[in-house]
Amino acid sequence: MSSIVTPDLPVLLVDDEAHALQSTERMLVSAGITNILTCQDSRKVAGILEKQEICVVLLDLSMPHLSGEELLADVLSAYPEVPAIVVTGANEVETAVRCMRSGAMDYMVKPVEKSRLFSGVRRAIELRDLRRENETLRERMLADAEKCPEAFSEIITNNAAMHVLFRYCEGIARSQWPVLVTGETGVGKELLARAVHLLSERKGPFVAVNAAGLDDNVFSDTLFGHLRGAYTGASELRKGLIEQAAGGTLFLDEIGDLTNASQVKLLRVLQEREYYPLGSDVAKRTDARVLCATNVDLDALQAAGKFRKDLYHRLKTHHVCIPPLRKRLDDIPLLVDHFLEKAAAALGKKKPSPPKELYALLATYAFPGNVRELESMVFDAVAHHTSRMMSMAVFETRILQDDAAREPLPGGGGASPYALFDRLPSLRESSAMLIAEAMRRAEDNQSIAARLLGISRTALNKRLNHEEE
Repeated sequence: MSSIVTPDLPVLLVDDEAHALQSTERMLVSAGITNILTCQDSRKVAGILEKQEICVVLLDLSMPHLSGEELLADVLSAYPEVPAIVVTGANEVETAVRCMRSGAMDYMVKPVEKSRLFSGVRRAIELRDLRRENETLRERMLADAEKCPEAFSEIITNNAAMHVLFRYCEGIARSQWPVLVTGETGVGKELLARAVHLLSERKGPFVAVNAAGLDDNVFSDTLFGHLRGAYTGASELRKGLIEQAAGGTLFLDEIGDLTNASQVKLLRVLQEREYYPLGSDVAKRTDARVLCATNVDLDALQAAGKFRKDLYHRLKTHHVCIPPLRKRLDDIPLLVDHFLEKAAAALGKKKPSPPKELYALLATYAFPGNVRELESMVFDAVAHHTSRMMSMAVFETRILQDDAAREPLPGGGGASPYALFDRLPSLRESSAMLIAEAMRRAEDNQSIAARLLGISRTALNKRLNHEEE
């Protein structure tokens, strides 16, 4: 039987028969919904809606004073964002068609089976949540700045694209739905997940687990826990991380490494909000919000049959893709300054001054390890630092090592930039254009430009002098 997490807004039940209200309320409470309002007089519904925001309205049709069809029209006219479900004894096709055309989300005939009621109310709750989230998201995306910038204080950036992501995160922070955070290694996926948790204002903790290398048994034991005697060596009851994250956020990193069996179990948690500890045949409910992260292409894994489509689409309800450092080079000076201060404090040294040409050098590097790699570079440079001005030697060595390991650009049948020219430039013209572009990227620093061109500084200087003649 599916379980439903109690919404933060109440469900309103409208029926003139007290026993019908009691029966419906008992069924919803058994599914975990305790936030319920009841009303026996349809004329009072308008007043309730004026004073109290409602998640879903369930209403009968055969009521005195104001009929259910009249009430349905009034509710949907004044509060179109509130899903309405008709629960009635009238098993008439014409009546059902009229109600659905008026905008009712569902039409149920009494007596309603529990599973039918549960599935209908759950869909309505999800629809209402999505409508609220979309409205909040629209407001945040149109804003000029973050409403709570302190939540992102651990992420050092002044990049416009990053601030757009921050506003998106503010818009989805209080959602019940999962969030998928993607991006290359070292871009700060967990930092962003922690910011979302902080913005959500959830009372419970942020619990992180790395799914890389976990087989199905270890995954189940880690997340769901086990009963005493569940397997050999299980001498004590053990709570899983999902129980520890109650009322808070469960963050699953490296989600692309999950086995198919583990993917099925995670999907059940997301869909049904329940799980089974090892050794138990009694399901436990969870209200933990799930955030996931990966640096692999889940679309490619799907195509290869290694990642379930239903899980992927469930995880991707909210998706945040963090750009790599090479796409936000304007952040490099900020990050270098931050890491210099951090490294100096950690190593007990005075904060060194970086040479002005350092930023031009770093801007020519692709940073496959992203922000984490830059931090490592800066810490290593500060560790070797002895004078007032910091040496560029550590940075140059790291970058030269990467240049040596890089694959050469495709030749022969690969796409050539010269294919865009109607007339092939001469070797002298090509050389001049290449040197000019290297000097632009190096901000006129000949040492850096020479490295980009793969020649010595002396050779570059000769070519520059030759071009001026």
